[in-house]
Amino acid sequence: MTRTVVIGLGNDYRGDDGAGLSVARLLRDLGVAAIENGGDPAELIETWTGADVAIVIDAARSGDPPGIVRRFRGTPCLAHGGSSTHALSLADAVELARSLDRMPGELIVYTVEGADFALGAGLSEAVSAAAWNIARTILRDAR
Repeated sequence: MTRTVVIGLGNDYRGDDGAGLSVARLLRDLGVAAIENGGDPAELIETWTGADVAIVIDAARSGDPPGIVRRFRGTPCLAHGGSSTHALSLADAVELARSLDRMPGELIVYTVEGADFALGAGLSEAVSAAAWNIARTILRDAR
C-alpha cells in the first residue's frame, strides 16, 4: 500500500500565505487526512520521511495573477533564497531533507499565487477559490 501524506504550509496571520493551511482544512472536512505546518522545516521533513508520496501545498509570490495554481512533480520549481514568510523556504527544507536522505519517494508541490501577504489579512477571494480547486483535485486523485 502506498503511504501518501498531504501537508499544507502557511501562516494564517499573513493573508494569502494561509492558502496551504486552508487546503489542509478543506481536505480534512472532506475526510482526507491532511497536516498543517506553519513553516517548521524539521516538522515538515519528519512528516514526509518514509512516505511514498508527499503532496505539499504552499502560497507563492512570483508576480503572476492571484489564484494561479501550479503543480510540480519534484522540485525544479523551487527557488532558493527567495522571500518566504516561513523560517526556511520549502526549497531550503527540500535541500536539507536531501542532505539528510529524508526525502519522500515522490514529491508533488502545488503552489497558489497570492495577492496579499499583509499581517492580519485573510485569504483573498482568488486564493480561497484556488484552495477549493486544489482540495477537489487532491480528493479526486486520492480516489
